[in-house]
Amino acid sequence: MQDFLDAPPREENNFQEEQVLVIAGGHFIHDIYSAFLAPLLPLIIEKLSLTLTLAGSLTAFLQIPAVLNPLIGHYADKFSMRFFVILAPAVTATLMSSMGLAPNYFTLALLLFITGISVAAYHAPAPAMIARVSGQRVGKGMSWFMAGGELGRTLGPIIAVWAVSLWSFDGLFRVAVLGWGTSLILFLRLRDIPVNMRAKGSLQSIVPKIRPLFLPLAIALFFRMFLAVSMTTYLPIYMRFNGASLWMAGASLSILEFAGVAGALMSGSLSDRLGRKSILLWITVISSLLMLAFLYSADWMLIPILLILGFTSLSSAPVLLALVQDHFPDNRAVGNGIYLTMSSLLRSLVMLLVGMAGDAIGLQSAFFWSALISLLAIPGILMLPIEIIGELE
Repeated sequence: MQDFLDAPPREENNFQEEQVLVIAGGHFIHDIYSAFLAPLLPLIIEKLSLTLTLAGSLTAFLQIPAVLNPLIGHYADKFSMRFFVILAPAVTATLMSSMGLAPNYFTLALLLFITGISVAAYHAPAPAMIARVSGQRVGKGMSWFMAGGELGRTLGPIIAVWAVSLWSFDGLFRVAVLGWGTSLILFLRLRDIPVNMRAKGSLQSIVPKIRPLFLPLAIALFFRMFLAVSMTTYLPIYMRFNGASLWMAGASLSILEFAGVAGALMSGSLSDRLGRKSILLWITVISSLLMLAFLYSADWMLIPILLILGFTSLSSAPVLLALVQDHFPDNRAVGNGIYLTMSSLLRSLVMLLVGMAGDAIGLQSAFFWSALISLLAIPGILMLPIEIIGELE
């Protein structure tokens, strides 16, 4: 496997499939475990007697450590942080598999907060590594990387519900062994590979680049997040409240995420050719309309709509990551860290808002308004700076 440090600059480099697949494989396993919380929220609500607002705040605790992403990204740009990427699957697996052992809300919140640190330690350096070995096809590399994560989030709810059904909520910790095995494999494959990106300049040198990109991006992310949070965090609860079994509630999320794998695989590559902003606009409009259709469809239409909704609503991540990498070629991990921090903080805020709306007016109405609010992301997308798209072979 070619050394990352010796890889030629992006514009002279070809797409390196082996390196991309190794990192994407780690993303796949890691995100299986980070997807455990949403399908198990109905059990957590029942066990700890939580309101929807408190339940939503648990996911916020998982997201809050993302404030560390710029700092992690800065050091990832300067030094070799491959061991963060190597160890994160084992750490995240251990912590998320221990949720059933938490005796109260505060203990569970602390557990999720520590998990969030592990998640940040993986996600800040990994996309920068992908961009480095993707050559001129950063969108394609991000598609593979995010498809791995989406596939993990597809299987995560199924594995979580299966494990709870087999061993009970308290016995969930047994599935952590897969994460430990993955970290061992990543250690054997990546231990001799430095992952620093030869960043140029200091953190202060990238400040002028932040506002033109991240201000409109924050507007777009904030409003799009209402739809994303509703469908990925509260969907199992919505299904349970509407009479679905725990298996069906978890399966609905897996169906959504499974379709997101295909969407993630296509969107990044399409954005390399058609432009990042164009793809984001189409995704925003179509996914909003599909969410409204989901709310008022007959039961037999739910699965087809969930498939199309997942394909569109979850396909923006590779495009957004590629957009950030385009504008921070010399400080990739820092740029990615800033994006992840902003995204996670906005997600935490929106989780609380949707949860509060669900308590006040019901999840059906909260989902309806979330679909409409997501359309307000369009002005932010239109305000994004001129795109930087490399010439494709």
